[in-house]
Amino acid sequence: MFWRKKDKNQKEYSPKILEQHEALRQEEGPQGQETADKKVMEEQAAWIPERAEKEQQKDISGRTKGQDKEEGEEDSGSIVRDREEKKKNGFFGRLKERLSKTKSSLIGRMDALVLGKKEIDDDLLDDLEEILFTSDIGVTATQELIGLVREGVARKELNNPEKLKQVLQENIIKFFEISEPRRGRPGPGEPLVIMVVGVNGVGKTTTIGKTANYFKAQRKKVLLVAADTFRAAATDQLVIWGDRVGSNVIRQQDGADPSAVVFDAIPAAISRGADVVLIDTAGRLHTKINLMDELKKIQRVSNKQLTGAPHEVWLVLDATTGQNAISQAEMFHKALGITDIVLTKLDGTAKGGIVIGISHQLQLPIRFIGIGEQIDDLRPFNASDFVEAIFS
Repeated sequence: MFWRKKDKNQKEYSPKILEQHEALRQEEGPQGQETADKKVMEEQAAWIPERAEKEQQKDISGRTKGQDKEEGEEDSGSIVRDREEKKKNGFFGRLKERLSKTKSSLIGRMDALVLGKKEIDDDLLDDLEEILFTSDIGVTATQELIGLVREGVARKELNNPEKLKQVLQENIIKFFEISEPRRGRPGPGEPLVIMVVGVNGVGKTTTIGKTANYFKAQRKKVLLVAADTFRAAATDQLVIWGDRVGSNVIRQQDGADPSAVVFDAIPAAISRGADVVLIDTAGRLHTKINLMDELKKIQRVSNKQLTGAPHEVWLVLDATTGQNAISQAEMFHKALGITDIVLTKLDGTAKGGIVIGISHQLQLPIRFIGIGEQIDDLRPFNASDFVEAIFS
């Protein structure tokens, strides 16, 4: 490392030269001042280009090229990787903890079933089928999983009950390998418009607030739209979330036409340079056709204000409802063309198997899962992590 030291005329000298200069002065006294100054100038002329060359040879870590790292010194890339690994492990640990009820319901009973068994027979498979079904994996997914196990047994590829969990885990992960739905794409300078729907009490507004926080963390400008004008205090709740995450909210008075709110909101989003628009809608029973028609109207108005909008339609489902969530999803999907599923309250239920059943049966991707009350407890869904957290 070259330390810089300047004289009163702001000339820069190397430390070595300054030491020599001081030695000459001490040795020869005041009479040697002129000789010492001349010597410094000669040495300095040679040192400046040498210093510049060495400076150029230094890499970004501050070491001269070819210089080995000191003991205990870590590469900056490895530090970043270590931090990311710790962060991932922290997220996974929390996911595993929050899915403990689902794991106990599914894997706990499965372990008890195969304990002491020497072969896979029809009785074992019948009991396994019951475990899968009552874990809310769903009829379709359960039948396919049992069918795959029976095929393995018939081909003599599977005969050890202890291997059942591994086979099920591998095939459940494959269930999540589905084709991406057709989503719209905003044009240059246009916002991504997302309409969020679902029945009463599933946590739509809270999901929107947490999703806004997720996008804000990606440096996106988010605009919230209070199109739930039916439920008392729904708009106030969304405004509170907007204040919390730092996003503006487009609103009208209670009882206003939801489509009118959206009609005003999309031009506002464009003029304000918003990146993402999240539309909150009133909760409604999936069996009420007139209420579903209101959602279709919001879609039409959105498309009129911005071609292709809403680009995505998210259905929020309460995981604690189990199989009823599948029937909700089927009706909403048929009416609106759902692009993504958000499953909330997974931390408070043993019915987490619904994640598997609903995605596989409807061939729809799970976009987010809710595993707690905190603002960052709404997580992007990762199939491998989810399955591993249950089976490990």
